[in-house]
Amino acid sequence: MSEDRTLPEAGRKAGFRVLRVLKARRQFLETAKGLRVHRPTLTLQRRDRGDGDAAIGVGFTVTKKEGNAAVRNRIRRRFRAAVQAVLGDSGAPGTDYVIIGRQAAADAPFPSLLADLKEALAEAARRAARGAKAAPRDSNPSLPGPPVPGPAEPDGPDHV
Repeated sequence: MSEDRTLPEAGRKAGFRVLRVLKARRQFLETAKGLRVHRPTLTLQRRDRGDGDAAIGVGFTVTKKEGNAAVRNRIRRRFRAAVQAVLGDSGAPGTDYVIIGRQAAADAPFPSLLADLKEALAEAARRAARGAKAAPRDSNPSLPGPPVPGPAEPDGPDHV
């Protein structure tokens, strides 16, 4: 039993990265406050935890609009395999990532998924290195929302 507790530490000493799966809702919500990078098959969210733990956290989600349960599970399985192949080399220690799968990921060739994931990780790392802040969710003017207040209009016809 004591061997199990030393495996992550031994792995880090050997140069391996320790991955942990995000499961709690609050972990996903905290990660959503970080950087976002969009690709055709995925949206990657990244947040530096700053807790001193070198483990890389990763979570997967696919919304219901992407398809039925079988399609969503297939997308998640494909991204799990892609993460195992890519994140150990490209992920930053002490960082949480959430991968939001898109419908295009269900039928995309696996090398295309790998390329999208590598590009997204590299872009997120570049933006984090230059200190980019997360964009507010309502910064997209094409999204519906409350009108932005403009210059004040005159009160009536006798306003000069």
